[in-house]
Amino acid sequence: MKKLLLITFMAIAGMATSFAQGTVTGTVVDADLGGALPGANVLVNGTTNGTITDFDGNFKLEVANNNGTLTLSYVGFTGRTVNYTIKNGVANLGSINITPDAASLDEVIIVGSGIIQVAEGRQTPVAVSTIREEEIRLKVSGNAEFTESFKNTPSVYVANQGGGFGDSQVFLRGFDDTNTAFLLNGQPINGQEDGRMYWSNWSGMSDVANAVQVQRGLGASKLAISSVGGTVNIISKTTDKKQGGSVRILGGNDSYFKGTVSYDSGLNENGWAFSVLLDHWQAHKKYAFGTEGQGQNYLFAVGYQPSERSSFNFLLTGAPQYHDQNFGQSEDTYKAFGGRYNPNSGFLDGERFTERRNYYHKPVANLNWDYEINDKTDLATVVYASWGRGGGTGGLGRGRVRNEYNDNIPGVDPDEVTTEIDFEQIRDNNLALEGGIGEFGNSYARRASVNNHNWYGLLSNLNYEANENLNLSIGVDGRLYKGTHFYQINDLLGLSGYNDNFRTDRPDGYVFQNEYDADPWSALFDYANEANRTQFDYDENINYVGGFGQAEYATDRFSAFVQGAVSTQSFQRTGRFTGNTIDGVDGLGESEKINKLGYNAKGGVGYSINEASTFFANVGYYSKQPYLDNIFADIRNSNALVQPDVDNEEIFSYEAGYRYKKGNFRLNVDVYRTKWGNRFLSQSGRINGDPDNGIPDVFYTDRFTDLTQIHQGLEFDFEYRPDSDRYRLKGYGSLGNWKYDGSTPVTRQDNDTFEFLDFNGGVTEVDLTGTKVGRAPQTSFGAGLVLKVCEGLSVDGDYNVYTDIYAQVDPDDVVDEALAGNTFQANRLSAFGLLDVGFTYKFNFSGNKLTLRGNVYNATNEAYISSQNNFGNNLGTGRTYNASLRYAF
Repeated sequence: MKKLLLITFMAIAGMATSFAQGTVTGTVVDADLGGALPGANVLVNGTTNGTITDFDGNFKLEVANNNGTLTLSYVGFTGRTVNYTIKNGVANLGSINITPDAASLDEVIIVGSGIIQVAEGRQTPVAVSTIREEEIRLKVSGNAEFTESFKNTPSVYVANQGGGFGDSQVFLRGFDDTNTAFLLNGQPINGQEDGRMYWSNWSGMSDVANAVQVQRGLGASKLAISSVGGTVNIISKTTDKKQGGSVRILGGNDSYFKGTVSYDSGLNENGWAFSVLLDHWQAHKKYAFGTEGQGQNYLFAVGYQPSERSSFNFLLTGAPQYHDQNFGQSEDTYKAFGGRYNPNSGFLDGERFTERRNYYHKPVANLNWDYEINDKTDLATVVYASWGRGGGTGGLGRGRVRNEYNDNIPGVDPDEVTTEIDFEQIRDNNLALEGGIGEFGNSYARRASVNNHNWYGLLSNLNYEANENLNLSIGVDGRLYKGTHFYQINDLLGLSGYNDNFRTDRPDGYVFQNEYDADPWSALFDYANEANRTQFDYDENINYVGGFGQAEYATDRFSAFVQGAVSTQSFQRTGRFTGNTIDGVDGLGESEKINKLGYNAKGGVGYSINEASTFFANVGYYSKQPYLDNIFADIRNSNALVQPDVDNEEIFSYEAGYRYKKGNFRLNVDVYRTKWGNRFLSQSGRINGDPDNGIPDVFYTDRFTDLTQIHQGLEFDFEYRPDSDRYRLKGYGSLGNWKYDGSTPVTRQDNDTFEFLDFNGGVTEVDLTGTKVGRAPQTSFGAGLVLKVCEGLSVDGDYNVYTDIYAQVDPDDVVDEALAGNTFQANRLSAFGLLDVGFTYKFNFSGNKLTLRGNVYNATNEAYISSQNNFGNNLGTGRTYNASLRYAF
């Protein structure tokens, strides 16, 4: 009996040994910036036996065999397979590095995969670059613009002039924001009226973005949207499935301070989860004088997964802010006062006071539904809304007074110098008026140009996997938009009232006494009713509906796609003042409703000659509807339409490229050509006045109504990651040739009086053939290096060179050259290079992770002109810096 028991025990022990030969341990580490990766998946190949790493990246896994392989994976990282061998019951693999996959976003997109049209949704390649959350959070949070997160990308230029917070501009292949599509989780966010991106309204994206994908040229978007230059898709945080949170504080130059807290509940057993983020920032200036700013950022998301096939997610986010602004100036003005000078500013009661302040609050909400109908068919739908409230301040009336310019600096023309505004003298002049009642011709107040809107939309996409080679999708895109625009009094500057008797239908004795704060929170509800609006008061109504579809066929080596979209858009203006009469049409009541049909079609092929190399070519044609603001002859004051009618803009584009990816090296090369005809372009400028003789500055808008542009070029980028994981090297380059072609009608309008101004000799058309397209560098190069110094510590740097930058076309200069018998050529600006450096140190504290980050932007304090327009030279920002500490739990 004893022998039987012994034999039974040994058999059981042997069976146990056969099922648990030993224990494998190790730590999963970020190969890019160092530090442990909590929540990484560890799986024994060929089995379902696996585990996840703890907060310190450690794992412990019982295995059944003495020898085997493990697969390690983590969201946003390239998976890695490692071998193990059990000795004495244990295999300690130590630190195992896995590499971030900058090109993959599949695991970043938690909801809305059918709506968020990233390049991974199509196998045929496009020209694309991806920036991940880690890089955004470390490099551009705080006093750096969110737009700078994608500046190290071929053919992308971020003009971050020394203006206010959020006033940067983005150019893609030479096209500005009005003709580059910006999407938030697949939803269009360009301004519906003029296509512009006001980045101050989206400053919170640096805290809530999971990734940014820049698709240059034709891109992967299926929508009938304005993507001439390309498509920038911002993928925000939603409800995270993992529990945890973080606290961060950040400080920077010029008293910048920022504090952020976030928390994710994780997905509970009933299928619910929520996420929240709150943030506050403030600074007494960005870089130039008189550019104070302050704002908040909030995000709330709640998710519900009632079944394996269905999930819902609600998201509400916003970034209320105000910031004082600076504009470009003449070279003589900067020589007289220095690069931080801001002539919009001055002093009032001994403190800085600035004429131009932008303030806005734009809550954005969306509800996503992802539904897997069956194994082959998926439906993704989102309904969204935004409610924008706020505007920008400026002067109202002809009573602006500037300080005298008394310095005698060699080489400086006093007539070209713009001095600061003397707000103290303005208030004294206002107080001296009889009864303290001012009017347009004899006083000055600070007004706010209010731009409120309500925007509602729906996007839905049905995807069908016909077979292993063919994928089909169709969808709809609908939008309802109403914008309301008017002036209201912000600061009477000593006046007891303002007589509203200029360019309105009011009686001579109509007086305003109410003031409305230039504050983003009060702007939600406290703005002027119709009785307290001045100068202009009108609505813009835009209704849009479109359909889109795509078919893609792919085998192991060959892929091809065709894609198309069609949309109809209606425009109508409703005015509440008679305003300006043009061709017998004034600004009162409803205008004629205009309907425009737009469409696009594009297709492409790709072929992989082996696993490492792929060639591709894409071609597309767009018939793009004009923006509402371009359809009306005087959008602020008249229901009259531009004559002749504004037609669709016509764009034909093609591109080809090569992709190489093998081992530790990848290379992308692209060539492109885009012809853009019948383009409408508006640009602002200023004519300096003579304050000594009571002549005010004149702010104006130039409008070109039939431009043709041809953009062509070559671009490349590469990345190398050695096996040692000690460093990472990347670089890019862009060579462009962008020119205007042919003649275009041009008009100039005074922004205050709304009167049309004549050019020299009454010229109404200019020939721009051969003129270089300005405002963005046609040639640029960059390189970046990340170096791991020791465990947890890394340093990094990016250096960018920009050249072949030309000034914005000024019709005055074109006319002058033509009258002199010369061919006009835009002014070429000086080339410049910018160096950004930083360090990251990650360490554990009480079992939780701390991250210390420091950044220095423009580390060499390079003085440069970022762009040149009708206001003058936009100086780039000098050396700035920040440092932050983040605690994750």
